[in-house]
Amino acid sequence: MLDERLWFPDPRRARGDGLVAVGGDLGVPRLLLGYRTGVFPWTVGPVTWWSPDPRAIFDLGRIHIPRSLDRTLRKGVFRVTFDADFGAVIRGCSEADRAGNPTWITPEFISAYEALHRAGFAHSVEVWSGNTLAGGLYGVAIGRFFAGESMFHRKSDASKVAVVSMAERLHREGFGMFDTQMVTPVTESLGAIEIPREEYLDRLARVVAEPDAWGGSGA
Repeated sequence: MLDERLWFPDPRRARGDGLVAVGGDLGVPRLLLGYRTGVFPWTVGPVTWWSPDPRAIFDLGRIHIPRSLDRTLRKGVFRVTFDADFGAVIRGCSEADRAGNPTWITPEFISAYEALHRAGFAHSVEVWSGNTLAGGLYGVAIGRFFAGESMFHRKSDASKVAVVSMAERLHREGFGMFDTQMVTPVTESLGAIEIPREEYLDRLARVVAEPDAWGGSGA
C-alpha cells in the first residue's frame, strides 16, 4: 500500500523543460509513486523529478529491426537472460560513454534501484558474449507498464539486442507500454516514437492499474 503522505504535483503542470518537483528521496515507495504518477528522477542532491513533453515509447509488437541487427539475432551471436545480474547491468550503464556528459547513475541511484530490484519492481536484461557481459538494459515494471531507464554495450549491437529482447518479452507477457523517456538515435532506429505527455499520462493510468505482468525468469 502506498504511503498517503507521499505525493507529487500534477505532471501536466510541469515547467517547460519537464521539471515537476525538487526534493524527497529515492526510497522504494517514492520511486513507485513517481513512476505511477508519470515522473522519474534524474539527479540527486537534491533529487529532481521530471516528466518531459513529449514522451518517448516503443509500440510493442511493432519494433523495427534493421537488417544488420536481424543478421546478428539470427546468427545467435549473443545469449540473453533476464534478472541474472541486475547489479552488473546498472553498473555497466553507469560506466557507459555518454559523449562527455556525466552519468546521472550515481552510487545513490544504484543503491536505490537495487533496492527496487530486491522489492520485485526493477528488472534487467543481460546480453552475453560467452560468459562476458556484452550489454544490457534495466528498468521498472509496474502492472503492465515498463519504464526503460538505461542501457549500455561493450560489443556492437549488444544494447540493441537488449532492447529487442525486452520488447519481445513485454509483448509476450501482455504489457501495454514500454516507456523510453526520450528518443535517442539508437531507440529511434528501433522504432521509438514520441507521443504528447497528456496521451502518455492517460495510457499510463490504465496500464499501472493492471495486475503485475512480469513473471518468472524469462531466460
